[in-house]
Amino acid sequence: MLVSVLNGFSVGFLLFVLAVGLSIVFGMMDVLNLAHGALFLCGAYLGATFAGGWGGFLGALGLAAVFGLVGGGLLSLMTEPLRKRSHLDQALLTLGVALVAAEVLAIVFGDDPLSVAAPPGLNDSVQVFGVSYPTYRLVIIGVGAVLALAVYLVVERTRLGALVRATVADREMVSVLGVDNRLVKAAVFAIGSVLATTAGVLGGPIYGARPGLDATVLILALVVVVIGGLGSVRGALIGALIIGQVDIVGKYLLPDLSSFILFAALALVLVLRPQGLFGGPVGTAGAR
Repeated sequence: MLVSVLNGFSVGFLLFVLAVGLSIVFGMMDVLNLAHGALFLCGAYLGATFAGGWGGFLGALGLAAVFGLVGGGLLSLMTEPLRKRSHLDQALLTLGVALVAAEVLAIVFGDDPLSVAAPPGLNDSVQVFGVSYPTYRLVIIGVGAVLALAVYLVVERTRLGALVRATVADREMVSVLGVDNRLVKAAVFAIGSVLATTAGVLGGPIYGARPGLDATVLILALVVVVIGGLGSVRGALIGALIIGQVDIVGKYLLPDLSSFILFAALALVLVLRPQGLFGGPVGTAGAR
């Protein structure tokens, strides 16, 4: 049971790194990006390609960051003409991008699942309360906690965060002050995309890299965002930890009902608090 709980925390923190980018893009910029899972899958394949040592792992993280920046910028440009249109139009566009990206990745890497080795020194186990547990998963918990703090500080304590919140509150006034709203949107998209590709590299030793993984993690990320609340860093963290435990511990206790338990938790939150645990109306989100 202890191993399942720890696995729930490791998956939860990994989901946070993925979902918080989706949350801030949708909650702050009001853009529904269904290509977020494809960005995660790209990171996973980068990790699979360069796995084998610390140099390859760090190189994969660096390439994932570059790819995320470029991908986020392109997605921002593609969705800009749809800014005043419905979320359905945005969803169809980004879903199309995700399908094309997934097909390209399948052509390049094939249909067979690829395993990803943890970096040397992190591929062994340590004793936790008398139970052997993978070192890498413990590191993921620590990295996720650090990234949660870093994202919160960027959104809440930096000039970029203040500029984003001001753009959300009054786009026209910020434009009058000489700030290009499109650049703010592109920066938020880039940050969210970098987090997604980075999560893919970090999640490689846990999930591997395979066709269909993008859809799996996207569904989990959307559940996290709905439970936590749009645009809320704290909500994304709490929602991810909840879903991590529900998913992993649910599979341990009731494997045949694990999917039902996951979506039952989502339904319960929607009934009791439709805006999410820490959410507010779209367009008024912050680092709550």
